[in-house]
Amino acid sequence: MHISEGILSAPVLAAGAAAAAAGTIAGLKKLDTEHIAEAGILAAAFFVASLIHVPIGPSSVHLIMNGIIGLILGWAAFPVILVALLLQAVFFQFGGLTTLGVNTCVMAYPAVIAGMITRPFIFRNDPLARIASFSCGVLAILLSAVIAGAALMATEKGFLNVTLMIMAAHLPVMIIEGIITLFGVAFLKKVQPELLGNFQDRRQTDKGKK
Repeated sequence: MHISEGILSAPVLAAGAAAAAAGTIAGLKKLDTEHIAEAGILAAAFFVASLIHVPIGPSSVHLIMNGIIGLILGWAAFPVILVALLLQAVFFQFGGLTTLGVNTCVMAYPAVIAGMITRPFIFRNDPLARIASFSCGVLAILLSAVIAGAALMATEKGFLNVTLMIMAAHLPVMIIEGIITLFGVAFLKKVQPELLGNFQDRRQTDKGKK
């Protein structure tokens, strides 16, 4: 869902850069040295998942995995996603440096929102937990498509058809990401459930133990 360079207007690029900077600052405050390794692994997963993509107009379709990243990292998803997108722009020309802020917002804000909404339900022992896990993956992609479309529409209303095409193309991705998140959460609940609390929650827990 990378938006290519040369598409968005200067005001949209500036707004995206400012919003991404704010989110990244908030994320860095949640990220401490004890969790750098976890963040690095998730950044690598995001980086690899986004490599195989299909161009759709000024954007593209590919796996994103931002739902489960937001579920695990909370606001710390911002610096993780920013670094992964920067590397993709530099090494593979996915997106671009001028659109880095907007693309970070497209991926990271939905990750944080989806994680916040669904996290309270995933530790239940009923079908609602599985619904929440699936919904986390679906919601993150849906919101990403909406934000990407909003950025395009804010640049030029003529992008309406492209926006609708991008959202339609991501419908199967939403289902796939929902299934991946469902199984990923189920696995983590069995082997390392503490990962499913965001970094701020874990930092407070660690302080309490000390």
